[in-house]
Amino acid sequence: MRRGGMSDLAFAIRPAPPSPGPCHATIDFDSAIALMTANTPPLGEERIALADAAGRILARPVLARLDSPRADLAAMDGYAVGGAPTATRFRIVGESFPARPHRGAVGPGEAVRIFTGAPMPPGAARVIVQELAVRQGDEVCVPAVQERRHVRTRGSDFPAGAALLPAGRRLDARAMLVAAAADAATLTVWRRPRVFILATGDELCRPGLAGGALSIPDSLSLALASLAAEWGATISGMALVPDDARAIEAAARTAMARADVLIVTGGASVGDRDFSRESLAALGLDTVFAGVAIKPGKPVWHGHVGNVQVLGLPGNPTAALVTARLFLAPLLCLMTGRPASAALCWRPTPLGGALDAAGNRESFLCGDWDGAVVRATDRQASSSQATLAGSNVLIRRHRDASPVQPGEAAMILDF
Repeated sequence: MRRGGMSDLAFAIRPAPPSPGPCHATIDFDSAIALMTANTPPLGEERIALADAAGRILARPVLARLDSPRADLAAMDGYAVGGAPTATRFRIVGESFPARPHRGAVGPGEAVRIFTGAPMPPGAARVIVQELAVRQGDEVCVPAVQERRHVRTRGSDFPAGAALLPAGRRLDARAMLVAAAADAATLTVWRRPRVFILATGDELCRPGLAGGALSIPDSLSLALASLAAEWGATISGMALVPDDARAIEAAARTAMARADVLIVTGGASVGDRDFSRESLAALGLDTVFAGVAIKPGKPVWHGHVGNVQVLGLPGNPTAALVTARLFLAPLLCLMTGRPASAALCWRPTPLGGALDAAGNRESFLCGDWDGAVVRATDRQASSSQATLAGSNVLIRRHRDASPVQPGEAAMILDF
């Protein structure tokens, strides 16, 4: 068995998901996502250092620990002045820097040389920008009265106690900046799901070792690992297993000891050597759905063994990767406190080419979006792996949909 080198995380105990009731055979896509939502609770929370939080999902909001700014600050380089706003000549009594403010007050007719971000001295009401000021020894003159104060008042960005980032927010670069500005040293985030990938098939071998005529490189496992990482998971291991029910059962038992999500590829159809669900049933698999009326990916199935979520994907790599985008991404969102819809952000986009009438199953076509229009790729076979190199979106086609002409809108999803 081949495993990844990722370190194990503590296996969190969480309440068992609600019972899904009887398995629904060959349901539609939206119903499958609804069942997945009802049967996938989020993982537990953990407190981590801000420095380790990039890319994580907040489990609790971030509250500001201080006012920002913490005092009235100069918004421009220039001279902080007090007194009547009509005065045009001031005596310079000191300087104020961001980390070394002027300690005294500013009286009428007085000015303090000040720099952007420096605290305003007591008594100062506005800043004369240096471009409009003429310094003559210990005095500064301005040709006319300025209406703008050029002052950032205390708490004008946010006050202490303000909720700056909501629970469920992914900590991207912008959110990390805000969390740091809130003076948060630690954050409460959802645990990262640990994903183990179990690829089944007598013919599979690791890439680079497909020397025999009947050997096929396992092109899917590393792709699934990349997709899972994009959606917030860590990879706890990968393994290749032959088409043998006992071997699959043993490998799955070992994998689930170090996983929150077990992905099983292949063995999901109805052939004589399709053993995946049968093998997991021996470990107590509770099936949520088995078979979805979509193309590609009809054999996809989902269930759980205790607290471990299990997702079964087709053996054809392209069909499996498309199906993983449609089901694994929302599954990982649900496990990290977000709705499934966070991974299923469909948007209308003009077509650059025509689409034929749809069949009797909802279909998801590989497409290329160039920033203006989208075109379905030429080859849509579930085994056409080269198609993926030129695909960056999926095009959703409802069952029995009418033909669509260039310029009309289609619903697309980033792939």
